[in-house]
Amino acid sequence: MTRIDLDDLPPKVAAQLAAVAEGEEVLLVQNGAVIGRLTGGAEAAFPPPAAEPQVAPEEHAKEVFELFRSSIEDEF
Repeated sequence: MTRIDLDDLPPKVAAQLAAVAEGEEVLLVQNGAVIGRLTGGAEAAFPPPAAEPQVAPEEHAKEVFELFRSSIEDEF
C-alpha cells in the first residue's frame, strides 16, 4: 500500500484531500487522463495503529545510554 503524508503536499492539495467526505471520490488526472481514484472515508477500513508498550523511565534511559555508548565505541 502506498502512503501519502499530507504534510509533504502543498497546503491547497492537502486541504482538498483532507476535506473529502466519506464515500466521495477524488479523481487523479494527468494530461487529461484519469490515472487514479481515491475514495473518502477509507480510514475506517484500517484499524488504528497499536500503541507502543509503556517502558519504565529507567529502562528507556538504559537503552539510550547503551545506544550512546555503542555509537561512541563505533566511532573510536
